[in-house]
Amino acid sequence: MRISQLFVYSASALALAAPAIAQTADQANAASQATKDATSDIVVTAARTQLPVSALPLTIDVIDAETLDRQLVISGSTVDAVSALLPSFSPTREKLSGAGESLRGRSPLYAIDGIPQSTPVRDGSRDGYTIDPFFIDRVEVIYGSNALQGIGGTGGVVNQVTVPAPKADGMTVRTLLQGTAADGFDGEALGGKVAALAGWRSGALDASVGGAFERRGAFVDGAGNRIGVDGTQGEIQDSDSWSVFGRIGYQLSPDARIELIANHFELEGNNNYVIVPGDRSAGRPASSTKGETPGDPPSNKADMLSLSLTDSELGGGAFTLQGFYNRTQDTFGGGTFATFQDPDIDPTGQLFDQSANKSRKIGGKVSYERSVPGFDDLVVTLGFDALIDKTEQTLVQTGRAWVPETEFRSYAPFAQANLKLADGLVRLAGGLRHEDVKLKVADYETLASYGATDASDISTYEPVIVGGGNPSFSKTLFNGGVIVEPIDGVRAYGSYAQGYTIADVGRILRGITEQGVDIDNYLSLEPVISNNRELGAEVERGPVKASASYFWSSSELGSRLVLTGDGIFEVVRAPVEIEGLELSLKTRTPVPGLDVSVAYSHLIGRTDDDGDGVLEAELDGANISPDRLNLAADYAQGRFSARAQARFYLSRTFKGQVPESAFDGYTLLDAYLGYRTGFGLLSLGIQNALDEYYLTYDSDTVRTFDNSRYFAGRGRTFTLSLQSEF
Repeated sequence: MRISQLFVYSASALALAAPAIAQTADQANAASQATKDATSDIVVTAARTQLPVSALPLTIDVIDAETLDRQLVISGSTVDAVSALLPSFSPTREKLSGAGESLRGRSPLYAIDGIPQSTPVRDGSRDGYTIDPFFIDRVEVIYGSNALQGIGGTGGVVNQVTVPAPKADGMTVRTLLQGTAADGFDGEALGGKVAALAGWRSGALDASVGGAFERRGAFVDGAGNRIGVDGTQGEIQDSDSWSVFGRIGYQLSPDARIELIANHFELEGNNNYVIVPGDRSAGRPASSTKGETPGDPPSNKADMLSLSLTDSELGGGAFTLQGFYNRTQDTFGGGTFATFQDPDIDPTGQLFDQSANKSRKIGGKVSYERSVPGFDDLVVTLGFDALIDKTEQTLVQTGRAWVPETEFRSYAPFAQANLKLADGLVRLAGGLRHEDVKLKVADYETLASYGATDASDISTYEPVIVGGGNPSFSKTLFNGGVIVEPIDGVRAYGSYAQGYTIADVGRILRGITEQGVDIDNYLSLEPVISNNRELGAEVERGPVKASASYFWSSSELGSRLVLTGDGIFEVVRAPVEIEGLELSLKTRTPVPGLDVSVAYSHLIGRTDDDGDGVLEAELDGANISPDRLNLAADYAQGRFSARAQARFYLSRTFKGQVPESAFDGYTLLDAYLGYRTGFGLLSLGIQNALDEYYLTYDSDTVRTFDNSRYFAGRGRTFTLSLQSEF
């Protein structure tokens, strides 16, 4: 059955299910109106508009504070929480690196309060670990390619909205005490977290300041064995992280506010374990043993500073001005890799080194939205974004430049319009964004290994001299859509949107092997333009909330990661097409306080693997996620709450890829219990409650020749948490 046929069948099934589940028409209408009143005013800040979600031809999920906190007790990190709740998001690697993790088969743009966390010049894949989740109030997820937040949103946008300012005068303190243990409660697998946030308001002035510290122990798989450490990309197991968050705001008027937000985050491995390689032929994954890895421990550091001015009633419209500074440093583990060898430094070929990404961003955003005078049904948004990013990748031990300092500069004016017709029966939405981008690279030398005339003989290593340049791209990106809402709580939409990014420039620059290359004329620096078309339907009637969406996405000059013989990923440019189906259904049951939900995602991705213009090969596990079915039941009554969720990752093969890359699939069951006491919310989260033994998706489908990157997933894990507010 083709995806398009399955979409029509499933959408019809959802539509038929809605009235069947509702008890009576009167109850359905009353509950539908209550639901609509509660949800119609939800505004997603990542959408760059004050209009509610129902007015946008997009698939959007908002993970609210309660849902996020509950999931964090189970899984621990924001990335894991998003991945567990949204079937179109790939399984995480359960490591510090998020390389290969995708939304709808493409990389999502991570943001904090709209500030991009990604590094387009050299993707370190640490975007999801730049703030402690204790300081996150909700997560907004916009699906599909779009340019709403600028460069990078080809798979969608994952915007983490920080905790709001105190609303009432006085002081409040929110605290978290948490302990984590693996099945068996071994001491080396114990972890813990402590966090606090104090908020204060006096009249127009408010301030919040907080800190969080977390220590993670070793991870254990479903067979009771230590999970292997990823000494190169970095680990979240056996690590410490701490974060400091602050906010100060002043209410200039009832509608205008100025606000300063600052955040510092660090995560560093404790370096207590070394990897014991596994054996794929014997089905034995890698494990860990006590020991110390040479070099600096892998780590991630991030600083963010944002100053914003908002006025919701400036000249009858909403004005937003934001300036930001963002700095990250990603340190990776090292080794005596052939790529790092240089006969001028160590002629024996045993040179140890490790790399670090350093990125500094400064940017600004301004927008103004209001209805057109005399024509209130037409809302127009005008804005301008600017971003300057300087990124380099250096070798820590020898100080060499692997990726030369590269400056990325983007100026982007944009305009959006939303027209309401027939009192909201139909809405038309559309807009454009003009991206003017320039890269600046000085002349540089590659590492000596890239100029090797004989890869097996280090004496032939000689750097390649590359001519710098200032390549620029100019592209106008379009989006448009239509929404039809024939009755309250039932809407259908169709949309087209373009997303924009560039391939991992750093990997391309560092990998040049030919002398005389001029960056200004190097084709591989051309941008990736993704085109996303989508059809969707949503129902919110009575106790039922259901949705179905079908999308297809294409890029003529795509970007995917391919392993080299040295085990290092490089970028290959080729056409990419992805199509997918997403279904969800949530309903209240006759049992008071009990809700059940189901969600499903099916993705197919294709590329031209041999350069003949035919997309004959399916995207592999490094570039697309597996099909997935989620089932969940939520219960809340009085002081007690509970959740049980099952995640079915379905097996699949990849046509055109090696047979060993086939995914076997696995099922995980998680559970949550909460009880609100007089001193706070006491909760217990159980991840992988059945102690399922499985291989992670990345390990099962990528680097199938590498016994050192052959990892099992985390076994049964308990987290006991106490959240209090004073």
